[in-house]
Amino acid sequence: MMSTRAGLSVPAIKVSVDWSKPLFAALAALLVALVLLPLSWLIFYAITDDTAKLTLSNFAGLVSDPTLRRPFVIAIGMSLGVGALSCLFATPLAWLVSRTDMPGRSIIRAFVTASFVTPPFLGAIAWEILAAPNSGVLNAIYRWMFDLDPYEHLFDIYTIEGLVFAISCYTFPYVFTLVSNALDRVPSDLEEASAIQGAPLFTTLRRITIPLVMPALLAGTLVAILQALTMFGSPAILALPAGFHVITTKIWSLFQYPAKPHLAAAISVPLLMFAVLLIWTQKKILGRRGYTTLGAKSGAPRLIALGRWTWLAWGFAGALLLLTVILPYLALIETALTRTVGQRLTFDSFTLHHFHFVFFEFSATSLAMRNTFLLGVMTATLGTAIALVTAYIASRNVVKGGWILGYLATVPIAIPGIVLGVGLFLAYSNSFVPLYGTLWILLIAFLTIEMPAAYQQFSSAFKSVHVELEEASRILGATRMTALRTITAPILRSNAVATWCFIFIGTIRELSAMILLTTADTKLVSVIIYDLNESGDLGAISVLGLMLLIVSFAIITVANRLPVFGGAKLISLRG
Repeated sequence: MMSTRAGLSVPAIKVSVDWSKPLFAALAALLVALVLLPLSWLIFYAITDDTAKLTLSNFAGLVSDPTLRRPFVIAIGMSLGVGALSCLFATPLAWLVSRTDMPGRSIIRAFVTASFVTPPFLGAIAWEILAAPNSGVLNAIYRWMFDLDPYEHLFDIYTIEGLVFAISCYTFPYVFTLVSNALDRVPSDLEEASAIQGAPLFTTLRRITIPLVMPALLAGTLVAILQALTMFGSPAILALPAGFHVITTKIWSLFQYPAKPHLAAAISVPLLMFAVLLIWTQKKILGRRGYTTLGAKSGAPRLIALGRWTWLAWGFAGALLLLTVILPYLALIETALTRTVGQRLTFDSFTLHHFHFVFFEFSATSLAMRNTFLLGVMTATLGTAIALVTAYIASRNVVKGGWILGYLATVPIAIPGIVLGVGLFLAYSNSFVPLYGTLWILLIAFLTIEMPAAYQQFSSAFKSVHVELEEASRILGATRMTALRTITAPILRSNAVATWCFIFIGTIRELSAMILLTTADTKLVSVIIYDLNESGDLGAISVLGLMLLIVSFAIITVANRLPVFGGAKLISLRG
């Protein structure tokens, strides 16, 4: 209460400070530092020489030097092959799971999820164990069955074809997800009308179903192509031993002694432009409406009875899951529990030597695990909080120009990991901001990489929360930030938990950017796995790889069972 000279009293006025504008400014500065600063340094290095003078000679080398031109050509051909093979894998499987009565469809979705969660570089190592020409398990079985010479082989993973196959095993879930979701939304009335007119099943597929899901199919293919084009781990593991580079491994090689950062920056620019073009094309395709339903809500999709074709369908699905999940996982388990690669797992060959080496003898393990999980927790916590507030400001038009934050948060989706790594290295390895060699530069990289997915998660969630709930709290005197903290954030707690877990899993499996940013004191588990692959210690790699998989699946399982999810799934390939 306040007293006056007349002895009267009036209620004290409580002043509420609205922190929306200061917070907007702080987030804008943060996102600019995360996204635009490394890109600015990338462009600066690309157009200058060692004396900081402007030049276009770095770009001229891309055209005139065949050692730089050839990796581009190989990478484009390889990524197109991955896109085609991913479609061949995913489209029939998506149709079988979404539109037929094939038994075990939920099991198939679970196995596809396992392929989705598996780090591609770990899958490449598993196929190295299986299909290396000399030591590969499958080649050893082939020689044993037909009593062949020790150097005879049926499979060779160290080829461009082997690289395309290994990458496709872990990119086809992108196509599967988009196509299966599109099939779930296809109005059943159209297919039933075709059937009533006497059209056979394959005619209905060709003239009705496939045209309707074609936008999703093309968009998924572009995602697979983008993933392959910007991937570092699998090409480094399979292409370099085969004696050829793709663009990402060539960029990495330019940072080996003697380093050529200006040339590396120049090579990164076309890769960035390719990625932006693919993302733009994918958005355009998904933005097109494949059909419009007039009238009442369409019925549920009609499941097609396979009848005597059930075994053929299961044969296709089983073979695909065998190649993409079962065989690679078994290869990792067997290699972790035996002394030599290709040795059969028996009571006599069983050993825990690799586990003992990794956890008690290999000094780098404890540091890498501590760095990995510390950065995972920090990135997931900070990333979730930043994405939540950013999506709130952008979606609720809290301040004028709030949409800019949404744009900045989404931009990194078009930046390949290796390109971001180059930009961050150039931005933070100088005397102005000397963060290279610390965990801070890795935290910045992780936040930048994971921000688009986190922002999109909350941006979609805010659309389902009516603004009237926040307006009611504003009428009662709450500020916007108070309304977000007390009203909206608790409603979105399931989205927050899902985003936290998704960021954490993405952090512990990232390699493309980290390969340029880690030092001896900031090693991560993913980088340790790559280093061990260069030394050929596949047993230790298998132990570390299995640990990453166990942690990832444990987080998914626990998160999906939390009461806050209300039946939602953290990682679901349906809906």
